Parts: sequence; structure tokens; C-alpha cells
Amino acid sequence: MTRVDIFSGFLGAGKTTLIKKMIQEAYRGEKLVLIENEFGEIGIDGGFLQDAGINIKEMNSGCICCSLVGDFCRALSQVITEYKPDRILIEPSGVGKLSDVVSSVMKVTGEDVVLGSTVAVVDAGKVKVYMKNFGEFYNDQIETAGAIILSRTDSIPQSKLDTAVELLRQHNDAAALVTTPWDQLTGSQLLAAMEGNDSLSAELTRLAQEQEHHCGCGHHHEEHHHHDEEHCCCGHHHEDHHHHEDDHCCCGHHHGEHHHHDAKEVFTSWGVETTKKFTEDDIQNILKELDSGKYGVVLRAKGIVASDSGKWVHFDYVPEEHNVRLGGAGIIGKLCVIGSNLDEAAVAALFGV
Repeated sequence: MTRVDIFSGFLGAGKTTLIKKMIQEAYRGEKLVLIENEFGEIGIDGGFLQDAGINIKEMNSGCICCSLVGDFCRALSQVITEYKPDRILIEPSGVGKLSDVVSSVMKVTGEDVVLGSTVAVVDAGKVKVYMKNFGEFYNDQIETAGAIILSRTDSIPQSKLDTAVELLRQHNDAAALVTTPWDQLTGSQLLAAMEGNDSLSAELTRLAQEQEHHCGCGHHHEEHHHHDEEHCCCGHHHEDHHHHEDDHCCCGHHHGEHHHHDAKEVFTSWGVETTKKFTEDDIQNILKELDSGKYGVVLRAKGIVASDSGKWVHFDYVPEEHNVRLGGAGIIGKLCVIGSNLDEAAVAALFGV
């Protein structure tokens, strides 16, 4: 099976630097082929990559998304046939449309070839100006990407970084977003983000699955499955086929006959990405406040956020139990809260995001 990963990015965003890091830290042991394409110029990084044992096929007479679409498809098929690689890395021209590169790759996918990661490498300091001046090409890269990896985030003011994140999210609210400087992250962390395993939505899904069909008391409420005696944390007894007018679970939902309800009706998942910095005390105080009941019934909370110390604050919450510690960097700050009857606006205000 050959996996095809595409590293797009506007001119000078840092695509080659990222690919080098991934080759050194994430792809070791894999048989790799790199296909480079520069717009009317010779690829200058071929020497390094060849020294690293990477096969390179360069095409320098145009950009993949226009004049080379046909040649590119044939070249890709030829590379797969000749080298049978585990992974192909495509570094298209900086002015190429990622959607067109994806379309070209899809023409050769099949049982033995799959489209893997679609990455947009973004210079954090140039988001606003590039969107304004080169939107047709630039926004296509952003909107098509499964992962958006920002470069040079440590060389711009916090306000400019926040603006960049907001603009990017307006064009793509689903992609994994990486704002942490690359030297603080491992290739494995970046690979997890590229493959969708370290996104906010993935973390919320994991937390929601932990709570699915559970009430705060820990008892199961499964569809089409009946316990002779079920209790919720409210302390009321819920018998099968017997309707208690005032019996409710801590989720606030009524458990009538058969108490059938989907987890999505019971639990609320709230989550945000943030580049805001917190101290350990900040997080401890916030978690204590979540126990107050002012924000709804909070069943789980989890997060990783930056701090001024250079370390990252990791936390895990269940009611009355808070674990806060310092640890390694995340790809971007994430805050996740699972509960019922959550006052999401109040939770957001509590975290100040």
C-alpha cells in the first residue's frame, strides 16, 4: 500500500523545512519518494534529500495544477510502479491550488494507492496580506487542507497570531491546526496532527465516547437494554416500563418508558482551540469553579495550554478530582469540556477564550 501525502504552502512558507523534519523524525524506516515541483525554477534542496536516501523526481517546467496535470499523473503512476514506496511526499509549487493537486492524485488512487495527508504550510505573519492579495490560490490551499501547520509563530505578536488563527478558521473550521513552534514538537506529533488524530474534534470525540451512554453516576443507559434496577445520580429509582413523572438523570433529561435517548441528546461537547497562555494556578482555579454547579453538570474536562514558562499545562478533570501538571508542547492549545445542560458561554468566559 502506497500512501500519498501532499505538502502545499504558499511561496516561502517553509514546506521544505517541514518535509526535512518529517523525514528525519517521523518517516524513518519507510520507503519514501519525494516528488518536487517548482514554478519555473530548479529545486534547490535535492542534494539534501538525496543524501537522506530519498528518491526525487523533479518537474521544473510548470506547476502541477495547470500545465503539468497530465504529466504529473503519468509521473506519479510511474513512480509507484518503479519504486513501490510506502509513502510518496508531494511538494507542489507554492502558487499551485491544493484542490487541483488532490484531484490529480485521486486519478491514480485505488486498491494499492491511497490519498493520505493534505497539508497547508502557512507563514503566520502573512495570512492577512496573502488572503487579501492572492485569495484565489491561497484560500484554496487553506480550504482543502486536512491540517494547517503554521510557521514562524514565535516571531509575531500574540495579537497577530490570534488574528491569523481566526482568519484561517473562517476558511477551514475542521482541519487540525498547529500553532506551536516546530522545534517544540516531535515529528510524531506533527504526523498525528496531519493524519487527524490530534485535532480538537478528535479529542472531543474521544471524551464523548468515554461518556456515551453513561450518567454522572456511572450507570449505563443503553438503547434497547434494560436493567431491572437503574439509578441516576439524582437518587431516584427508574424501573423498566414504569413512568416516574419527576425522575431525571443528572443530565436533566427525563427517563420515561424504556429510558431510550441517544448520547447526543444527553451530553454536550464544548471545545475550543486557543493560543492563550495560562499558569497552573489559573487552571486549578478554573477547575475548582467547574465544581460549583454554575456551569451545568460537568462530567469531564481535559486540556493542554501554553504557559509563560515555556512548559505546557496539561489538565484532566472529573468532578472533585483535578489533575494539573506541566508537560510537553501540544500542536495548539486545546480546551475540552463534556457535560449536560452546559452553559457554554459561561464556560468560555471562565477560561477567557
